[in-house]
Amino acid sequence: MAMAGLEPRSNLSARSSSWAAEIMSLLSLSGPLILAQIAGILLFTTDVVMMGWLGPAYLAAGSLSTSLMHPISLGGMGVIMATSPLIAQAIGARRFRDVRRVARQGLWVSVVLSVLTIPIILSAKPIFLALGQIPSVVDDAQTYLNIAAFALPPSYGIIVYRSVLQAHGKTGVLLAIAVMGVLLNALINYCLMFGNFGFPRLELAGAAISTVFVNFVMLATGLFVVSVHPATRRYHVLVRILKPDWPRFAQIWRLGVPIGLSMLSEVGLFGVAVIMMGWISTEAVAAHAVALQVAAISFMVPLGLSMGATVRVGLHFGAGSAEGVRRAGWSAMGLTALFMALTCTAYLTMPQVFVHLFLDPNVPGNAETIRLATSYLLVAGMFQIFDGGQVASTAALRGLSDTHVPMIVALVGYWVFGLAVAYGMAFVWGLAGVGIWAGLATGLGFVAVVLTARFALRERLGLLRAMPEGR
Repeated sequence: MAMAGLEPRSNLSARSSSWAAEIMSLLSLSGPLILAQIAGILLFTTDVVMMGWLGPAYLAAGSLSTSLMHPISLGGMGVIMATSPLIAQAIGARRFRDVRRVARQGLWVSVVLSVLTIPIILSAKPIFLALGQIPSVVDDAQTYLNIAAFALPPSYGIIVYRSVLQAHGKTGVLLAIAVMGVLLNALINYCLMFGNFGFPRLELAGAAISTVFVNFVMLATGLFVVSVHPATRRYHVLVRILKPDWPRFAQIWRLGVPIGLSMLSEVGLFGVAVIMMGWISTEAVAAHAVALQVAAISFMVPLGLSMGATVRVGLHFGAGSAEGVRRAGWSAMGLTALFMALTCTAYLTMPQVFVHLFLDPNVPGNAETIRLATSYLLVAGMFQIFDGGQVASTAALRGLSDTHVPMIVALVGYWVFGLAVAYGMAFVWGLAGVGIWAGLATGLGFVAVVLTARFALRERLGLLRAMPEGR
């Protein structure tokens, strides 16, 4: 089907006449994305809370599981996230046929990534044991992962339909799907983890079954919406899905692998932090899970803004507007810094309030875990600005298809500076878990400063060289 003259039905535009207009466009696009991200993290938070209801040992096993599952999952998602700037740039340049081609090949890449990553998840036990983790916790973690591994294929595919819909400004649909997933996950968890309503009590296995089922439901729903929504149905994304398009397939890998490695390096550092916590105590692992979950919830706001930033920068880049790129990038960074200043204040002034949402202070056995989680959250408060800065600057550069240098910066920042500081402060200087969190802050700070500077120097560095002439 010829699509050269197709105008996508969208409330987005690559044009913005002022800073205020750009900020409003960014907020209009990112608002539902932020809520969708919060809903998405609440899906996992539901698992964490209910694991806490089962007891600290189950919470530690769940945290250990995610130390492997999340880096691999998010690394794969990062590869597929190359579809977002590619689709936005295609719309900005009015190359509408490329939207269909990129989306289809994104689904192909999802399948290949699943084949590569599921076997790693299924082989977690010897990895954890070799890293000195507590055998009983490892056994419970592997029980969860044996099932949860099969949530990877739909979780990868979800990124494809999300890229199509957010590039057209249809982020309210993404929010609706995410909320549906949260509610469905909570219901199935309640039934299968605790044996309610006549269902068997499966504990961690029940949480894993829920995760797999909900991800497949969300994928099916999203692809259906893309196929029937007036803004996207003319792309016929699922028609002739088996037809290869090797240039686009290679383009997604070429742009996406650095994105995936960047995300893997960051999340991998947090995963290694769980391993190091396991060298301290079960309570340290459980406390780390709680503090990390609290910080992750607030991170959904800058993450949602960053998704909008990639789209806005990509639209301006495709339309040949250097001024639009400037406004979109700095608007996202400014809004992110403002929000993270608020979360910094909250975590530094009332950390116990957040910790008590996960652990009952009236249970004597929770006392040590609560104490540790509170101390970790204080450190998390100190690195909020850096955490927001690194995700906003990375997203702005991603909209320019600049992914290779940010990947190198992330690898150096997280695995050279971050890991070294974490190990040294925790085990050489004796600060234990607080030292590990200080290392996380160091890595985030390095990446935030370097990549923000790179965006500021984008013209001198030639990052706009491939941009077409303005229309």
